[in-house]
Amino acid sequence: MHMVQQTLSAKIRQHGDILPLASATNRRTFRAPLYAAIDLGTHNCRLLVARAGEQGLRVIDSFSRAVRLGEGLHHSGQLAEAAMERTIGVLRTCVARMGLYDLHSHRAIATEACRRAGNGMDFIARVLHETGLNISVISAREEAELALAACNSLLQTHHHAAGRGLLFDIGGGSTEIAWARIDRGAGRHDLSGYISLPAGIMTVGERYGTDIFTDHGYRAVVGEISDMLRGFDDVHCITREIARGNVMLLGTSGTITTLASLAQGQDRYERAGIDGSTLSVSHALGLIATLRRSGMAGLTRHPLIGADRARYILPGCAIFEAIATTWPMPDVTVADRGLRDGLLLRMIGDRRRHGGLSAAPPSFPLHNRMEHRVIT
Repeated sequence: MHMVQQTLSAKIRQHGDILPLASATNRRTFRAPLYAAIDLGTHNCRLLVARAGEQGLRVIDSFSRAVRLGEGLHHSGQLAEAAMERTIGVLRTCVARMGLYDLHSHRAIATEACRRAGNGMDFIARVLHETGLNISVISAREEAELALAACNSLLQTHHHAAGRGLLFDIGGGSTEIAWARIDRGAGRHDLSGYISLPAGIMTVGERYGTDIFTDHGYRAVVGEISDMLRGFDDVHCITREIARGNVMLLGTSGTITTLASLAQGQDRYERAGIDGSTLSVSHALGLIATLRRSGMAGLTRHPLIGADRARYILPGCAIFEAIATTWPMPDVTVADRGLRDGLLLRMIGDRRRHGGLSAAPPSFPLHNRMEHRVIT
């Protein structure tokens, strides 16, 4: 770890990109081990610095930027130069912020854009050379596992008696669905199966363009996603478990947190009121209908959406509607947490299990018997 910290510090000095967010006094104050996690997605790059708290994580620093790494990927099969330059600039900022803290350990991961792009691994090597940051490209299964790990405390809530959890994470390049068995007695969950759909807010947005704002285009997306989900439902008998009242639906993504914020009438997004909240599915679908009537101009002006997200909110809504109509349930538990949280919890757990020595988390195989693949 000291060598990694020295490498990061050298890169920080080289790029001079330190932000004045933590003083030397801050660094001395944080005696408990600090961990950092970077999640480089198709649309966003996110950093979280935290330590173990009494209940979950105690967040020390958080940073997120829309980098649109996967811009144009659907058409070219390659990461574009402008997108890579943009992303590396944000990663330099992440490295600088990490250098402000005496980290016990850190991990950086990349997901669908780097998995899919023909030059994805070349980009990872370039990031290492230019920033000193070693990024692992994780499998779809590990993505599902990390999302579940982040939401474990929500799965364990005693407000639900369901023995099964159905989690969805609508990302920029893909949508992950995880089907889990909940063991509240042991305080854990077990992944029973997962599916990675090659459809996220950016991929759908690029494929459909302005057609997503038409009824025909929007319904085409809902139908396409619904078709992808049917095989997974058949294998795992999810509809049957729903009929028995044995399923808890969880959603984690910008789409579902935005819908929850709208449902609560927030003028400005406030995480404290969203994470762990319950959103009525019928209310959510009504809000989607209102958003669809707003058009691009109305979405751009909306204080909770804005110009940067106006193109991508309806693709996310269409994916959510497909999930909600394929597996009809009265409500969804909303999670404003994701892969960063799962990474941090895993690193903290590894340290505890190894008597204070942190071990690198295992990398899961890309495909196994639990994975349900969708190929387009």
